[in-house]
Amino acid sequence: MDMQTLDLPDAGFDAVVCRFGYMLVPDPARALQETRRVLRPGGRLAFATWAPAKRNPWATAYGPVLITRGLLEPPAPGEPGQFALGEPELIVSLVRSAGFAQVSVQEVQVEFRFPGWDEYRRVVTSLAAALRQTLEALDDETRDEVDAAARERIERFRSDDGYALPGVALVTSAR
Repeated sequence: MDMQTLDLPDAGFDAVVCRFGYMLVPDPARALQETRRVLRPGGRLAFATWAPAKRNPWATAYGPVLITRGLLEPPAPGEPGQFALGEPELIVSLVRSAGFAQVSVQEVQVEFRFPGWDEYRRVVTSLAAALRQTLEALDDETRDEVDAAARERIERFRSDDGYALPGVALVTSAR
Protein backbone atom coordinates (compact mmCIF):
# COMPACT_ATOMS: atom_id res chain seq x y z
CA MET A 1 0.00 0.00 0.00
CA ASP A 2 1.27 3.49 -0.81
CA MET A 3 2.17 5.14 2.50
CA GLN A 4 1.37 8.54 1.02
CA THR A 5 -2.26 7.64 0.20
CA LEU A 6 -3.41 4.97 2.62
CA ASP A 7 -6.55 3.17 1.53
CA LEU A 8 -7.75 2.98 5.12
CA PRO A 9 -10.52 4.68 7.10
CA ASP A 10 -9.92 7.74 9.25
CA ALA A 11 -9.20 7.10 12.94
CA GLY A 12 -9.32 3.33 12.54
CA PHE A 13 -6.15 2.29 14.37
CA ASP A 14 -4.70 2.51 17.87
CA ALA A 15 -1.08 2.26 16.74
CA VAL A 16 1.15 2.28 13.69
CA VAL A 17 4.59 0.67 13.58
CA CYS A 18 6.93 1.06 10.65
CA ARG A 19 10.40 -0.43 10.35
CA PHE A 20 12.69 1.45 7.94
CA GLY A 21 9.92 2.59 5.61
CA TYR A 22 9.34 6.35 5.92
CA MET A 23 12.82 7.12 4.59
CA LEU A 24 12.02 5.32 1.35
CA VAL A 25 8.90 7.25 0.30
CA PRO A 26 9.14 10.29 -1.98
CA ASP A 27 7.16 12.47 0.44
CA PRO A 28 7.65 11.35 4.05
CA ALA A 29 5.73 14.39 5.32
CA ARG A 30 2.66 13.23 3.37
CA ALA A 31 3.14 9.64 4.58
CA LEU A 32 3.24 10.86 8.19
CA GLN A 33 0.11 12.96 7.64
CA GLU A 34 -1.65 9.86 6.31
CA THR A 35 -0.45 7.90 9.31
CA ARG A 36 -1.89 10.55 11.62
CA ARG A 37 -5.17 10.46 9.70
CA VAL A 38 -5.67 6.72 10.26
CA LEU A 39 -4.85 6.86 13.98
CA ARG A 40 -7.51 7.32 16.62
CA PRO A 41 -7.11 10.30 18.96
CA GLY A 42 -4.28 9.45 21.35
CA GLY A 43 -2.99 6.78 18.95
CA ARG A 44 0.68 5.88 18.95
CA LEU A 45 3.30 5.89 16.24
CA ALA A 46 6.65 4.12 16.36
CA PHE A 47 9.10 3.88 13.50
CA ALA A 48 12.76 3.27 12.79
CA THR A 49 15.12 4.92 10.34
CA TRP A 50 18.90 4.87 9.97
CA ALA A 51 21.21 7.56 11.33
CA PRO A 52 23.48 9.21 8.71
CA ALA A 53 25.71 7.04 6.53
CA LYS A 54 28.88 7.99 8.41
CA ARG A 55 27.39 6.34 11.51
CA ASN A 56 26.48 3.11 9.67
CA PRO A 57 29.65 1.46 8.38
CA TRP A 58 27.74 -1.82 8.03
CA ALA A 59 25.82 -0.33 5.10
CA THR A 60 28.41 1.88 3.44
CA ALA A 61 31.12 -0.35 2.03
CA TYR A 62 29.92 -0.16 -1.57
CA GLY A 63 28.26 3.23 -2.07
CA PRO A 64 31.34 5.46 -1.79
CA VAL A 65 33.37 3.08 -3.97
CA LEU A 66 30.77 3.08 -6.73
CA ILE A 67 30.25 6.86 -6.53
CA THR A 68 34.00 7.61 -6.61
CA ARG A 69 34.37 5.44 -9.71
CA GLY A 70 31.45 7.14 -11.45
CA LEU A 71 29.41 3.92 -11.43
CA LEU A 72 26.63 5.31 -9.26
CA GLU A 73 25.17 8.78 -8.81
CA PRO A 74 25.28 10.18 -5.29
CA PRO A 75 21.84 10.59 -3.75
CA ALA A 76 20.33 14.02 -4.27
CA PRO A 77 19.34 15.97 -1.15
CA GLY A 78 15.76 15.14 -0.18
CA GLU A 79 15.70 12.02 -2.35
CA PRO A 80 14.27 8.85 -0.76
CA GLY A 81 16.92 6.47 0.48
CA GLN A 82 18.39 4.56 3.37
CA PHE A 83 19.75 7.66 5.10
CA ALA A 84 17.16 10.24 4.00
CA LEU A 85 15.73 10.57 7.52
CA GLY A 86 19.02 10.31 9.39
CA GLU A 87 18.80 13.55 11.37
CA PRO A 88 16.68 13.60 14.55
CA GLU A 89 15.83 17.29 14.11
CA LEU A 90 14.35 16.61 10.67
CA ILE A 91 12.36 13.66 11.99
CA VAL A 92 10.94 15.68 14.90
CA SER A 93 9.98 18.50 12.56
CA LEU A 94 8.22 16.17 10.10
CA VAL A 95 6.39 14.26 12.82
CA ARG A 96 5.22 17.42 14.61
CA SER A 97 4.13 18.97 11.29
CA ALA A 98 1.97 15.91 10.68
CA GLY A 99 0.06 16.64 13.88
CA PHE A 100 1.81 14.44 16.42
CA ALA A 101 2.90 15.45 19.91
CA GLN A 102 5.17 13.86 22.50
CA VAL A 103 7.79 13.10 19.86
CA SER A 104 10.90 11.25 20.96
CA VAL A 105 13.85 10.07 18.85
CA GLN A 106 16.20 7.57 20.49
CA GLU A 107 19.47 6.24 19.13
CA VAL A 108 19.85 2.48 19.14
CA GLN A 109 23.32 1.05 18.59
CA VAL A 110 23.34 -2.02 16.34
CA GLU A 111 26.01 -4.48 15.31
CA PHE A 112 25.89 -6.78 12.33
CA ARG A 113 28.08 -9.87 12.47
CA PHE A 114 29.29 -11.81 9.46
CA PRO A 115 31.66 -14.79 9.52
CA GLY A 116 33.34 -13.60 6.31
CA TRP A 117 33.29 -11.32 3.29
CA ASP A 118 31.06 -13.57 1.18
CA GLU A 119 28.31 -13.56 3.82
CA TYR A 120 28.56 -9.80 4.18
CA ARG A 121 28.33 -9.28 0.43
CA ARG A 122 25.38 -11.66 0.11
CA VAL A 123 23.37 -9.97 2.86
CA VAL A 124 24.10 -6.39 1.81
CA THR A 125 23.30 -7.02 -1.84
CA SER A 126 20.10 -8.86 -0.90
CA LEU A 127 18.94 -5.79 1.05
CA ALA A 128 19.65 -3.25 -1.71
CA ALA A 129 18.21 -4.07 -5.12
CA ALA A 130 19.83 -1.02 -6.77
CA LEU A 131 23.24 -2.04 -5.45
CA ARG A 132 22.78 -5.62 -6.60
CA GLN A 133 21.71 -4.49 -10.08
CA THR A 134 24.63 -2.09 -10.37
CA LEU A 135 27.12 -4.80 -9.42
CA GLU A 136 25.54 -7.35 -11.76
CA ALA A 137 25.82 -4.91 -14.67
CA LEU A 138 29.60 -4.57 -14.24
CA ASP A 139 32.09 -6.67 -16.17
CA ASP A 140 33.93 -9.26 -14.07
CA GLU A 141 37.16 -7.27 -13.78
CA THR A 142 35.43 -4.08 -12.64
CA ARG A 143 33.19 -6.01 -10.23
CA ASP A 144 36.26 -7.66 -8.69
CA GLU A 145 37.94 -4.26 -8.29
CA VAL A 146 34.83 -2.78 -6.69
CA ASP A 147 34.48 -5.78 -4.35
CA ALA A 148 38.14 -5.44 -3.29
CA ALA A 149 37.75 -1.72 -2.58
CA ALA A 150 34.50 -2.27 -0.67
CA ARG A 151 36.08 -5.07 1.33
CA GLU A 152 38.98 -2.83 2.26
CA ARG A 153 36.52 -0.29 3.68
CA ILE A 154 35.30 -2.81 6.28
CA GLU A 155 38.57 -4.58 7.08
CA ARG A 156 39.05 -2.50 10.22
CA PHE A 157 36.00 -4.30 11.66
CA ARG A 158 37.41 -7.79 11.05
CA SER A 159 38.71 -10.07 13.77
CA ASP A 160 39.41 -13.78 14.01
CA ASP A 161 35.64 -14.26 14.40
CA GLY A 162 34.75 -12.43 11.19
CA TYR A 163 33.27 -8.96 10.80
CA ALA A 164 31.44 -6.99 13.51
CA LEU A 165 30.08 -3.89 11.78
CA PRO A 166 28.49 -1.09 13.83
CA GLY A 167 25.54 1.09 13.04
CA VAL A 168 22.96 3.38 14.56
CA ALA A 169 19.21 3.22 14.12
CA LEU A 170 16.89 6.04 15.13
CA VAL A 171 13.68 4.92 16.81
CA THR A 172 10.94 7.52 16.89
CA SER A 173 7.82 7.41 18.99
CA ALA A 174 4.94 9.87 19.05
CA ARG A 175 1.31 10.23 20.13
